[in-house]
Amino acid sequence: MTIRDIANLRVYNQHLNHNKFKKPEEVVGYMCAMQAQEYAHAKWAIGLRMSSPSDRAVEKAMTTGAILRTHVLRPTWHFVLPQDIRWMLSLTAPRINAGNAAMYKKQEVTDAIFNKSFDVFIKTMQGGKQLTRAEIVSALHETDIATDDLRLTILLMKAELEQLICSGARQGKQFTYALLDERAPMTPAIDRDEAVARLVLRYFTSHGPATINDFVHWSGLTVADAKTGIEINKGRLSNIIIEGISYWMDTDADLSTARKTGTYLLPVYDELIIAYKNRDAMVPARFRDKMGAITFFPTIMANNQVVGNWSRNMGKKNIDIELKLFNKLNKAQNQSVESAIQRFKKFNGLG
Repeated sequence: MTIRDIANLRVYNQHLNHNKFKKPEEVVGYMCAMQAQEYAHAKWAIGLRMSSPSDRAVEKAMTTGAILRTHVLRPTWHFVLPQDIRWMLSLTAPRINAGNAAMYKKQEVTDAIFNKSFDVFIKTMQGGKQLTRAEIVSALHETDIATDDLRLTILLMKAELEQLICSGARQGKQFTYALLDERAPMTPAIDRDEAVARLVLRYFTSHGPATINDFVHWSGLTVADAKTGIEINKGRLSNIIIEGISYWMDTDADLSTARKTGTYLLPVYDELIIAYKNRDAMVPARFRDKMGAITFFPTIMANNQVVGNWSRNMGKKNIDIELKLFNKLNKAQNQSVESAIQRFKKFNGLG
Protein backbone atom coordinates (compact mmCIF):
# COMPACT_ATOMS: atom_id res chain seq x y z
CA MET A 1 0.00 0.00 0.00
CA THR A 2 1.02 3.61 -0.62
CA ILE A 3 0.11 7.03 0.73
CA ARG A 4 -2.34 7.45 -2.17
CA ASP A 5 -4.02 4.21 -1.13
CA ILE A 6 -4.63 5.75 2.28
CA ALA A 7 -6.47 8.66 0.64
CA ASN A 8 -8.56 6.31 -1.49
CA LEU A 9 -9.54 4.21 1.52
CA ARG A 10 -10.41 7.27 3.61
CA VAL A 11 -12.67 8.63 0.90
CA TYR A 12 -14.26 5.20 0.56
CA ASN A 13 -14.65 4.58 4.29
CA GLN A 14 -16.20 8.03 4.76
CA HIS A 15 -18.79 7.06 2.12
CA LEU A 16 -18.03 9.97 -0.18
CA ASN A 17 -18.10 7.85 -3.32
CA HIS A 18 -20.18 4.76 -2.60
CA ASN A 19 -23.24 3.48 -0.74
CA LYS A 20 -24.30 6.92 0.39
CA PHE A 21 -26.79 7.29 3.20
CA LYS A 22 -30.44 8.26 2.83
CA LYS A 23 -30.90 10.30 6.01
CA PRO A 24 -28.76 12.93 7.76
CA GLU A 25 -28.89 10.99 11.02
CA GLU A 26 -27.50 7.90 9.27
CA VAL A 27 -24.46 9.93 8.18
CA VAL A 28 -23.86 11.38 11.64
CA GLY A 29 -24.37 8.02 13.32
CA TYR A 30 -21.83 6.33 11.08
CA MET A 31 -19.26 9.11 11.45
CA CYS A 32 -19.91 9.21 15.23
CA ALA A 33 -19.26 12.97 15.44
CA MET A 34 -18.83 15.61 12.72
CA GLN A 35 -17.23 19.01 13.26
CA ALA A 36 -19.91 21.66 12.93
CA GLN A 37 -18.96 25.16 14.06
CA GLU A 38 -19.40 26.53 10.52
CA TYR A 39 -23.03 25.51 10.37
CA ALA A 40 -23.86 25.97 6.67
CA HIS A 41 -20.67 24.16 5.68
CA ALA A 42 -21.28 21.40 8.21
CA LYS A 43 -24.71 20.72 6.71
CA TRP A 44 -23.04 20.28 3.32
CA ALA A 45 -20.55 17.85 4.91
CA ILE A 46 -23.53 15.67 5.78
CA GLY A 47 -25.03 16.19 2.32
CA LEU A 48 -21.87 14.99 0.59
CA ARG A 49 -22.39 11.60 2.17
CA MET A 50 -26.10 11.30 1.24
CA SER A 51 -27.57 9.72 -1.88
CA SER A 52 -30.14 12.51 -2.38
CA PRO A 53 -28.80 15.40 -0.32
CA SER A 54 -30.71 18.55 0.48
CA ASP A 55 -30.10 21.39 2.89
CA ARG A 56 -33.75 21.22 3.85
CA ALA A 57 -33.43 17.59 4.98
CA VAL A 58 -30.43 18.35 7.19
CA GLU A 59 -32.13 21.40 8.68
CA LYS A 60 -35.23 19.31 9.40
CA ALA A 61 -33.09 16.76 11.23
CA MET A 62 -31.74 19.57 13.41
CA THR A 63 -35.21 21.00 13.98
CA THR A 64 -36.71 17.69 15.07
CA GLY A 65 -33.68 16.69 17.14
CA ALA A 66 -32.76 13.70 14.97
CA ILE A 67 -29.26 15.19 15.12
CA LEU A 68 -27.90 17.51 17.79
CA ARG A 69 -25.16 20.11 17.76
CA THR A 70 -23.05 20.60 20.85
CA HIS A 71 -19.51 20.90 22.23
CA VAL A 72 -18.30 17.36 22.65
CA LEU A 73 -14.77 16.92 21.26
CA ARG A 74 -11.59 19.04 21.74
CA PRO A 75 -13.86 21.30 22.43
CA THR A 76 -15.54 22.29 19.20
CA TRP A 77 -19.10 22.22 17.90
CA HIS A 78 -20.00 18.78 16.55
CA PHE A 79 -23.06 17.04 15.19
CA VAL A 80 -23.91 13.90 17.18
CA LEU A 81 -26.91 11.63 17.58
CA PRO A 82 -29.20 11.92 20.61
CA GLN A 83 -28.45 8.32 21.57
CA ASP A 84 -24.70 9.00 21.54
CA ILE A 85 -24.48 12.37 23.22
CA ARG A 86 -24.57 11.24 26.85
CA TRP A 87 -21.88 8.56 26.81
CA MET A 88 -19.66 10.74 24.64
CA LEU A 89 -19.97 13.72 26.98
CA SER A 90 -19.34 11.52 30.01
CA LEU A 91 -16.11 10.44 28.33
CA THR A 92 -14.85 13.75 26.95
CA ALA A 93 -16.20 16.43 29.30
CA PRO A 94 -13.65 15.91 32.09
CA ARG A 95 -10.73 16.61 29.76
CA ILE A 96 -12.50 19.58 28.15
CA ASN A 97 -13.29 21.07 31.56
CA ALA A 98 -9.68 20.57 32.62
CA GLY A 99 -8.53 22.35 29.46
CA ASN A 100 -10.99 25.17 30.08
CA ALA A 101 -10.10 25.61 33.77
CA ALA A 102 -7.72 28.52 33.17
CA MET A 103 -10.38 30.29 31.11
CA TYR A 104 -12.98 29.74 33.83
CA LYS A 105 -10.60 31.27 36.37
CA LYS A 106 -9.63 34.21 34.15
CA GLN A 107 -13.28 35.09 33.57
CA GLU A 108 -13.97 34.66 37.31
CA VAL A 109 -16.73 32.13 36.74
CA THR A 110 -16.99 30.09 39.93
CA ASP A 111 -18.89 26.89 40.69
CA ALA A 112 -21.50 29.01 42.47
CA ILE A 113 -22.05 31.08 39.31
CA PHE A 114 -22.22 27.96 37.17
CA ASN A 115 -24.83 26.40 39.46
CA LYS A 116 -26.85 29.62 39.54
CA SER A 117 -26.84 29.78 35.74
CA PHE A 118 -27.90 26.12 35.52
CA ASP A 119 -30.93 26.93 37.68
CA VAL A 120 -31.81 29.73 35.26
CA PHE A 121 -31.51 27.39 32.26
CA ILE A 122 -33.76 24.78 33.85
CA LYS A 123 -36.38 27.33 34.92
CA THR A 124 -36.55 29.13 31.57
CA MET A 125 -36.29 26.13 29.22
CA GLN A 126 -38.38 23.47 30.92
CA GLY A 127 -41.58 22.50 29.18
CA GLY A 128 -40.01 22.36 25.74
CA LYS A 129 -39.00 26.02 25.54
CA GLN A 130 -36.08 26.69 23.20
CA LEU A 131 -34.28 29.98 23.76
CA THR A 132 -32.00 32.11 21.59
CA ARG A 133 -28.77 33.48 23.01
CA ALA A 134 -30.41 36.90 23.39
CA GLU A 135 -33.25 35.40 25.42
CA ILE A 136 -30.76 33.52 27.58
CA VAL A 137 -28.77 36.70 28.19
CA SER A 138 -31.95 38.46 29.31
CA ALA A 139 -32.80 35.64 31.73
CA LEU A 140 -29.29 35.59 33.18
CA HIS A 141 -29.25 39.35 33.65
CA GLU A 142 -32.49 39.15 35.62
CA THR A 143 -30.59 37.11 38.21
CA ASP A 144 -27.52 39.38 38.10
CA ILE A 145 -25.30 36.92 36.21
CA ALA A 146 -22.89 38.81 33.96
CA THR A 147 -22.51 37.67 30.35
CA ASP A 148 -19.84 40.08 29.11
CA ASP A 149 -16.62 39.05 27.35
CA LEU A 150 -16.51 35.23 27.13
CA ARG A 151 -18.72 34.57 30.11
CA LEU A 152 -21.88 33.69 28.14
CA THR A 153 -19.94 31.24 25.97
CA ILE A 154 -18.39 29.69 29.08
CA LEU A 155 -21.74 29.33 30.86
CA LEU A 156 -23.40 27.72 27.85
CA MET A 157 -20.52 25.37 27.10
CA LYS A 158 -20.28 24.26 30.72
CA ALA A 159 -24.00 23.51 30.74
CA GLU A 160 -23.55 21.44 27.58
CA LEU A 161 -20.66 19.52 29.12
CA GLU A 162 -22.75 18.87 32.23
CA GLN A 163 -25.44 17.32 29.99
CA LEU A 164 -27.94 20.02 30.87
CA ILE A 165 -28.54 21.76 27.52
CA CYS A 166 -27.99 21.14 23.81
CA SER A 167 -29.10 22.59 20.49
CA GLY A 168 -32.73 23.34 19.80
CA ALA A 169 -34.45 24.16 16.52
CA ARG A 170 -33.34 27.36 14.80
CA GLN A 171 -35.63 30.38 14.92
CA GLY A 172 -35.04 31.96 11.53
CA LYS A 173 -31.27 32.27 11.43
CA GLN A 174 -30.93 32.28 15.21
CA PHE A 175 -29.66 29.21 17.04
CA THR A 176 -31.47 28.10 20.17
CA TYR A 177 -30.72 25.99 23.21
CA ALA A 178 -32.97 23.41 24.83
CA LEU A 179 -32.80 21.09 27.82
CA LEU A 180 -31.00 17.89 26.89
CA ASP A 181 -33.50 15.79 28.81
CA GLU A 182 -36.21 17.07 26.47
CA ARG A 183 -34.22 16.47 23.27
CA ALA A 184 -32.43 13.18 23.91
CA PRO A 185 -33.62 9.96 25.52
CA MET A 186 -31.90 8.71 28.64
CA THR A 187 -29.46 5.94 27.78
CA PRO A 188 -27.82 3.36 30.05
CA ALA A 189 -24.55 4.53 31.56
CA ILE A 190 -21.43 2.69 30.42
CA ASP A 191 -18.03 2.53 32.06
CA ARG A 192 -15.11 4.55 30.74
CA ASP A 193 -13.28 1.68 29.02
CA GLU A 194 -16.43 0.71 27.14
CA ALA A 195 -16.92 4.33 26.04
CA VAL A 196 -13.28 4.56 24.90
CA ALA A 197 -13.62 1.29 23.00
CA ARG A 198 -16.82 2.49 21.34
CA LEU A 199 -15.30 5.80 20.24
CA VAL A 200 -12.09 4.18 19.00
CA LEU A 201 -13.92 1.55 16.96
CA ARG A 202 -16.27 4.02 15.32
CA TYR A 203 -13.47 6.45 14.51
CA PHE A 204 -11.17 3.94 12.85
CA THR A 205 -14.09 2.25 11.06
CA SER A 206 -15.39 5.49 9.54
CA HIS A 207 -12.12 7.45 9.25
CA GLY A 208 -9.46 4.78 8.77
CA PRO A 209 -6.75 4.21 7.82
CA ALA A 210 -5.63 6.55 10.59
CA THR A 211 -2.90 6.69 13.19
CA ILE A 212 -3.16 6.81 16.95
CA ASN A 213 -2.07 10.45 16.79
CA ASP A 214 -4.89 11.13 14.33
CA PHE A 215 -7.39 9.72 16.84
CA VAL A 216 -5.91 11.78 19.67
CA HIS A 217 -6.15 14.92 17.51
CA TRP A 218 -9.77 14.17 16.58
CA SER A 219 -11.06 13.07 19.97
CA GLY A 220 -9.08 15.13 22.45
CA LEU A 221 -8.37 11.94 24.41
CA THR A 222 -4.93 10.49 25.16
CA VAL A 223 -2.52 8.09 23.46
CA ALA A 224 -3.15 5.69 26.33
CA ASP A 225 -6.91 5.87 25.65
CA ALA A 226 -6.32 5.11 21.98
CA LYS A 227 -4.17 2.09 22.79
CA THR A 228 -6.74 0.83 25.29
CA GLY A 229 -9.52 1.13 22.73
CA ILE A 230 -7.48 -0.62 20.06
CA GLU A 231 -6.63 -3.47 22.44
CA ILE A 232 -10.29 -3.97 23.36
CA ASN A 233 -11.22 -3.95 19.66
CA LYS A 234 -8.21 -5.99 18.46
CA GLY A 235 -10.45 -8.49 16.69
CA ARG A 236 -12.25 -5.75 14.75
CA LEU A 237 -9.38 -3.47 13.78
CA SER A 238 -6.40 -4.26 11.57
CA ASN A 239 -3.00 -2.63 11.40
CA ILE A 240 -0.94 -1.69 8.34
CA ILE A 241 2.51 -0.13 8.13
CA ILE A 242 3.22 2.36 5.34
CA GLU A 243 6.56 4.14 5.12
CA GLY A 244 7.24 3.18 8.71
CA ILE A 245 3.97 4.62 10.05
CA SER A 246 1.31 2.46 11.71
CA TYR A 247 -2.29 2.91 10.57
CA TRP A 248 -5.48 1.31 11.90
CA MET A 249 -8.75 0.56 10.15
CA ASP A 250 -11.70 -1.82 10.11
CA THR A 251 -10.61 -5.40 9.48
CA ASP A 252 -13.19 -5.59 6.68
CA ALA A 253 -11.68 -2.63 4.79
CA ASP A 254 -10.64 -3.77 1.33
CA LEU A 255 -8.35 -1.67 -0.85
CA SER A 256 -9.58 -3.41 -3.99
CA THR A 257 -13.03 -1.89 -3.48
CA ALA A 258 -11.79 1.64 -2.80
CA ARG A 259 -12.32 3.83 -5.85
CA LYS A 260 -9.43 5.97 -6.99
CA THR A 261 -11.61 8.63 -8.56
CA GLY A 262 -13.82 11.19 -6.92
CA THR A 263 -14.27 14.95 -7.17
CA TYR A 264 -15.78 16.94 -4.32
CA LEU A 265 -16.27 20.46 -3.09
CA LEU A 266 -15.36 19.83 0.53
CA PRO A 267 -16.69 22.32 3.10
CA VAL A 268 -14.33 23.94 5.54
CA TYR A 269 -13.50 21.55 8.41
CA ASP A 270 -14.80 18.50 6.57
CA GLU A 271 -13.94 15.27 8.36
CA LEU A 272 -11.83 14.14 5.40
CA ILE A 273 -9.38 16.93 6.21
CA ILE A 274 -9.85 18.03 9.81
CA ALA A 275 -10.13 14.58 11.41
CA TYR A 276 -6.43 13.79 10.88
CA LYS A 277 -3.39 15.32 12.49
CA ASN A 278 -1.36 14.54 9.37
CA ARG A 279 -3.15 15.36 6.10
CA ASP A 280 -0.38 14.47 3.64
CA ALA A 281 -2.29 11.50 2.21
CA MET A 282 -4.92 13.80 0.71
CA VAL A 283 -2.52 16.54 -0.41
CA PRO A 284 0.00 16.15 -3.24
CA ALA A 285 3.57 16.95 -2.14
CA ARG A 286 3.76 19.99 -4.39
CA PHE A 287 0.77 21.58 -2.63
CA ARG A 288 1.73 20.93 1.00
CA ASP A 289 3.04 24.46 1.40
CA LYS A 290 -0.64 25.48 1.12
CA MET A 291 -1.71 23.39 4.12
CA GLY A 292 -3.07 26.44 5.97
CA ALA A 293 -5.48 27.23 3.14
CA ILE A 294 -6.40 23.55 2.89
CA THR A 295 -7.12 23.25 6.62
CA PHE A 296 -9.03 26.49 7.17
CA PHE A 297 -10.86 27.04 3.87
CA PRO A 298 -13.16 24.92 1.67
CA THR A 299 -11.17 22.65 -0.63
CA ILE A 300 -11.58 21.05 -4.03
CA MET A 301 -10.66 17.39 -4.43
CA ALA A 302 -10.10 15.64 -7.76
CA ASN A 303 -9.16 11.95 -7.94
CA ASN A 304 -9.25 11.94 -4.13
CA GLN A 305 -6.52 14.60 -3.90
CA VAL A 306 -6.75 18.27 -2.92
CA VAL A 307 -6.28 20.51 -5.97
CA GLY A 308 -7.48 23.92 -4.77
CA ASN A 309 -9.85 26.03 -2.70
CA TRP A 310 -13.35 27.26 -3.46
CA SER A 311 -15.82 29.78 -2.11
CA ARG A 312 -19.48 30.54 -2.72
CA ASN A 313 -21.65 33.64 -2.88
CA MET A 314 -25.19 32.63 -1.99
CA GLY A 315 -28.05 34.47 -3.67
CA LYS A 316 -31.77 33.79 -3.52
CA LYS A 317 -31.89 32.46 -7.07
CA ASN A 318 -28.29 31.61 -7.82
CA ILE A 319 -25.01 30.52 -6.27
CA ASP A 320 -21.75 31.85 -7.65
CA ILE A 321 -18.84 29.46 -7.12
CA GLU A 322 -15.30 30.80 -7.30
CA LEU A 323 -12.49 28.29 -7.82
CA LYS A 324 -8.91 28.87 -6.76
CA LEU A 325 -7.02 25.99 -8.33
CA PHE A 326 -3.46 25.23 -7.29
CA ASN A 327 -2.67 23.85 -10.76
CA LYS A 328 -4.33 23.49 -14.15
CA LEU A 329 -6.74 20.56 -14.43
CA ASN A 330 -7.25 18.30 -17.43
CA LYS A 331 -10.53 18.17 -19.35
CA ALA A 332 -11.95 15.22 -17.41
CA GLN A 333 -11.11 16.84 -14.09
CA ASN A 334 -12.71 20.13 -15.13
CA GLN A 335 -15.87 18.27 -16.08
CA SER A 336 -15.95 16.43 -12.76
CA VAL A 337 -15.48 19.71 -10.87
CA GLU A 338 -18.43 21.16 -12.77
CA SER A 339 -20.51 18.14 -11.75
CA ALA A 340 -19.49 18.70 -8.13
CA ILE A 341 -20.59 22.34 -8.41
CA GLN A 342 -23.98 21.31 -9.75
CA ARG A 343 -24.41 18.84 -6.89
CA PHE A 344 -23.72 21.61 -4.38
CA LYS A 345 -26.26 23.86 -6.07
CA LYS A 346 -28.85 21.07 -6.06
CA PHE A 347 -28.23 20.52 -2.35
CA ASN A 348 -29.19 24.16 -1.82
CA GLY A 349 -32.32 23.83 -3.94
CA LEU A 350 -30.96 25.72 -6.94
CA GLY A 351 -29.87 22.92 -9.23
